[in-house]
Amino acid sequence: HNRAHTHMKIDDSFSDKVIIRHLVVEAILGILPTERVTPQPVQIDITVFTNTRRPAQTKKILDAVDYAALADAAAELTIAGEYLLIETLVEDLAALCLARPHVAGVCVRVEKPKAVAAATAVGVEIYRSNPA
Repeated sequence: HNRAHTHMKIDDSFSDKVIIRHLVVEAILGILPTERVTPQPVQIDITVFTNTRRPAQTKKILDAVDYAALADAAAELTIAGEYLLIETLVEDLAALCLARPHVAGVCVRVEKPKAVAAATAVGVEIYRSNPA
C-alpha cells in the first residue's frame, strides 16, 4: 500500500509552477543592422517547475524559488547579452533558471513584439529540465 503512495511522489517536483509572465526589457536582440544599435522591447515568460509544498510549510524564501531575484537575473542577462538570436537567449535563460535551487524544469518563452509588423509578436519557446 505504501509503495504505490511513494511511487506517486515522483511527479511532485514537476506539478507545481512558479510563473513570471510578460517581463518586458529593452534590449539589443536580433541580426538586422537596426536591431544591433537600437534596443527594442523583449518580452520574457518563465515557468519554473518546482515543488511548492516545502516553502508553503516552512514559510522560508530559502525553500522557495525566489521569483523576484530570478526576474532580475533574467532581465540582466537579456540586456547584457545583446543577443543575435532568440534561440541563444532562451537557452541561456533556461540554464540560468536550472542553476537555481529547487528548479526541476523550466519553460522559457522570449518574444519580440515589434519584429514583424503584421504579427503581435514573434518568438521562441523551449522546455528544459534538470536530470532527476
